[in-house]
Amino acid sequence: MNEINCLRNIAYLVVGNEEGEVLRNVDMVIKEGMIHSIGHGICDNDDFSFIDASRWIIYPGLVNTHHHFFQAFFRNQPEFRWPEDVLSWIRRIYPLFAKLNESSFYHTAIICIAELIKNGCTTAFDHQYCYPKHAGTYLADRQFEAARLLGMRFVAGRGANTLPPCEGGIVPAEMVESTSSFLRDVERLVKDYHSNAPGSMEQVVVAPCQPVNCREQTFEEAFLLARESGIRFHTHLGEGESPVMQKLHGIRSAEWMEKIGIFGSDVWVAHAWELDENEIARLGELNIGVSHCPAPVFLVGEQVTDLRRMMLADIRIGLGVDGCASNDNSNLAECIRTSYLLQCLVASRRGYSAPDPEDYLKFATRGGASLLGRSDIGELSAGKCADLFALNVDRLDMVGGLQAPSAIPAKLGIGGPTAMTMIQGRIVWRDGEFPGLDEGALTEQARIELSRITGAE
Repeated sequence: MNEINCLRNIAYLVVGNEEGEVLRNVDMVIKEGMIHSIGHGICDNDDFSFIDASRWIIYPGLVNTHHHFFQAFFRNQPEFRWPEDVLSWIRRIYPLFAKLNESSFYHTAIICIAELIKNGCTTAFDHQYCYPKHAGTYLADRQFEAARLLGMRFVAGRGANTLPPCEGGIVPAEMVESTSSFLRDVERLVKDYHSNAPGSMEQVVVAPCQPVNCREQTFEEAFLLARESGIRFHTHLGEGESPVMQKLHGIRSAEWMEKIGIFGSDVWVAHAWELDENEIARLGELNIGVSHCPAPVFLVGEQVTDLRRMMLADIRIGLGVDGCASNDNSNLAECIRTSYLLQCLVASRRGYSAPDPEDYLKFATRGGASLLGRSDIGELSAGKCADLFALNVDRLDMVGGLQAPSAIPAKLGIGGPTAMTMIQGRIVWRDGEFPGLDEGALTEQARIELSRITGAE
């Protein structure tokens, strides 16, 4: 049974609100995918189909704010481990990306969404900028198809690269689009999928890939379309490209974005690890949010994203997995712990403390919801979506660790799949299975597609 209407006697309910509340031994009533009420003894009658949650910690579902599903076919390849800088890595690996066909985008989405769900993620944003000409334009559509199959709340970032190699771009010509064709497809996707209604399962974001691979016109017209269509705007920024932008335009990336008029609460960027103190302050003033992706920070080994300074600048912060060709997995829960450890590593040299352990769960829940412009997810309270995951307290690795449940994801880490993941009131993962789906069959289908594309198994 995938749909229930009550979680009874929850051992610990981590609400995820600003006050950091943790409730004990409460019930949660769910109606039509939303949380109806939370209280003591409210499920004690025959009208409820309930699950006994007396040995569970319940958390708000995690919100992934930056990913590249299509890269799942290029994980763990020794010849493409990170070189000296990000842009050199892009030049080497993009020709492989250009081999993907339409079917590849369905199977890679299945792979990544399944792993996200297993580890507590209930809303996923994917930045899909890989559009090889032979693959056609219905690639985000295949991702929506995969999300529907698995039950994921999905936000598609329709990206693009529009600067050809002959004009200084570093993306193969096979993957370069025109600004007009890119924006026409964004309009189509918005018409076919996007909804701003509370509880929406499908949304679209306009997301040109990054300043060094797009024309200035692309950014300007994409931002105008976002404002006209009531959708959000996303891109990469501060990922090592600023020296190139300095050569091309005489200014660094953050200043370039401001110069062409892209700012506001409907904008968020990925990475931002190379931004200096003044640029961070300016991002806060411009109300631009940041998706922090800890994995590539470890891999590049240059600068560490200054989350404390971003918090002081009132920047909205979320967490992102980033692409599988760099991070190699799709585990957002792992990012909570690695971002915590990374900030602790550099805190002393910066002269101030790292964010508190509980803050990283907030980044991955309420913070991510804020970046996506969602007030209906990221917190477990009446009127919010019933998006959540459960951890079993009856495990040896939980002994001694229950004094601060909100800090468990950062301090202990979530060392394996959840006991249960629920999205919009529907159980999409429980006790090691996707209810109603054959994971083995999905795995075999993905392997066949992988072999067609790369020859790997």
